[in-house]
Amino acid sequence: MTQPPYKTARRVVWIVDNGSAHHPATFPARLAGRHEHAIAVHLPTHASWLSQIELYFSILERKALTPRDFATRDEMAQRILAFEQRFSTLAQPFNWKFTAEDLRKRMRSLTLSLP
Repeated sequence: MTQPPYKTARRVVWIVDNGSAHHPATFPARLAGRHEHAIAVHLPTHASWLSQIELYFSILERKALTPRDFATRDEMAQRILAFEQRFSTLAQPFNWKFTAEDLRKRMRSLTLSLP
C-alpha cells in the first residue's frame, strides 16, 4: 500500500475470505486504521467457488516461491512463469467438498435456529 499505484489511489479494494485473520468484525477497522483508502470486501461464507484463485496462489507459493531465495525480481518472475507452464500441463479440476446438499443442511439448521 506504500508503493504506486496503491499509494496514490483514491480507493483500493481488498477481496478477502472469512478466515480469522480477515474476520468481518475486526479486519475492516484494522485495515482502515492503517490505510484510509482501503476497503475490505469479504467473500460469502461457504463460497469456495469464489475463492478458487486462493487455491492456485497457495500452490504457487508452496511449490515455486518457497524458499524466497530470489536474487532479483526477474528471477522471481522466471520461476513463476516456469511454474505456470508446468502447472498448466498437470492441472486437474479442484474437487469442491461443500456440496449443494451441504448448503441445504446448513440453511435448514439456520432456519430452525430462528426464534
